[in-house]
Amino acid sequence: MNRRDAVELLALAPLAAAFNWAPGEIRRAAWHTRRATQAPQLRFFTEHEWETVRVLVDLVIPRDERSGSATDAQVPEFMDFILAENEGMQTPMRGGLAWIDLQCRRRYQKTFVESTEAERRGVLDDIAWPARAKPEHSQGAAFFSSFRDLTSSGFWSSKMGVEDLRYIGNSTSSEWTGCSPEALAKLGVRYEDQ
Repeated sequence: MNRRDAVELLALAPLAAAFNWAPGEIRRAAWHTRRATQAPQLRFFTEHEWETVRVLVDLVIPRDERSGSATDAQVPEFMDFILAENEGMQTPMRGGLAWIDLQCRRRYQKTFVESTEAERRGVLDDIAWPARAKPEHSQGAAFFSSFRDLTSSGFWSSKMGVEDLRYIGNSTSSEWTGCSPEALAKLGVRYEDQ
């Protein structure tokens, strides 16, 4: 860890204590305070892994009419940062990316990145739902669950992800009108004076 990273973590420590953040959340907050001004300098991923991750995260969170994709939110850069700092996550990530390439090579004689959209989805369909995965795909399913979680953490803790959630916390309201009748009906509750 360099001096700048240490200072960032020390600056965030009081905030972390106030909000009861875990160390991973502190690192996530520190990463999101940095500005990306140039091409990323990879700390963990190899070039081939980087290409694979960029394709894979956009399959997990694609661009839509509401927000950009995971790569637009710099999720691959976030993952590289997190993985460089967490040795326990490195082997499962490398192994999972290699597993996906191996499956593509066996099925299509090319890597995941070289595969077509339909071929990629064929592999992912086999591992996307761990409870439905065949025993021979259990390692891939475990990897993909972790990968999807890390992708989601990176996306929804980014500025773009928070905007996508339409989070309106930390704002004031001069008048509280209560929950909408639709929301109360859905919950099966009502206000006392009704």
